[in-house]
Amino acid sequence: MTHRAGNYPFVAIVGQDALKLAIILCATDQSLGGVLALGDRGTGKTTAVRALAALLPELDTVKSCPYHCDPANKDAQCEVCAGSDAHEITGLAAPVVDLPLGVTEDRLLGALDLERALVDGVKEFEPGLLAKANRGFLYIDEVNLLEDHLVDVLLDVAASGWNVVEREGLSVKHPAKFVLVGSGNPEEGELRPQLLDRFGLSVDVETPSNIKDRVEIIKRRDAYERDPKAFVKKWKQANTKLSNRISKARDLLHSVQVDDHILQLIAEICIALGTDGLRGELTLIKAARAHAAWRGEVSVQVSDVKTMAPHALSHRLRRNPLDDARSSVRVDRVLDEVFAKRDAA
Repeated sequence: MTHRAGNYPFVAIVGQDALKLAIILCATDQSLGGVLALGDRGTGKTTAVRALAALLPELDTVKSCPYHCDPANKDAQCEVCAGSDAHEITGLAAPVVDLPLGVTEDRLLGALDLERALVDGVKEFEPGLLAKANRGFLYIDEVNLLEDHLVDVLLDVAASGWNVVEREGLSVKHPAKFVLVGSGNPEEGELRPQLLDRFGLSVDVETPSNIKDRVEIIKRRDAYERDPKAFVKKWKQANTKLSNRISKARDLLHSVQVDDHILQLIAEICIALGTDGLRGELTLIKAARAHAAWRGEVSVQVSDVKTMAPHALSHRLRRNPLDDARSSVRVDRVLDEVFAKRDAA
């Protein structure tokens, strides 16, 4: 299922600033790797993700291609599109596709179209959810409850950007480059480290404790449910303004410079946290660059690094049995220590 602009408006969401920022930055730079939102039920995680579609610019796609291939990128096209230069181009709303928990592997990957095979005797591929999500966002609610064999499939495809299906006499390869967005309650199960590492950013989402915010949330939600069309119309201008700001940030993104002193700071933070590998550094660089572009700046500042470090690194920390603090708290603590040393030097 692909969500359209009739969903609850993104700009009407009260609070949850960290979640909204993470989603905005992943829309600004889709190579960030997506966002993982963990926390209480009923805190707007799913609402925020489903509101994402209205913020994304339309894609140029090859008309009638089931994988909506990019006509300008031969290296990321299916066999049919890559074999022809005479493409008819059409516009498409960037897909935001749900992956249900009970989905079968055939529904995810795609499989033989049984109806065509039985009625017409033709072996034809029926694209799955990964095809629908190509060049868009794949949303997994309760991602921590996803079955292991589906996690393995997602990891393989996310790493390569291609879905390869060889079964029932079919041999199909199509692009499947998408941004993973996941939500869930960590009390109901933990994510495998390999999948955790695939998410670019993570955020902790909590139930609002401020009475004023809670009342405003209830009022807005009630107004939306009583008259969705009127509510969406009321927020349309503000939503469009936000969408335009994301487009400007996207245009600015590749001009944003990251100086050596920023790279050194990022390396110091990751070493102090003991993160495995270099994915943490690379993600934090991208996140800080996207944050700078979002602010309209052409160079990454220390403030960009401080803002994005908890979101880019907290889900990459090793467990510490002697420290029961939340991972985001541990990152904040290390940031304070790193900057204290720098100030003392």
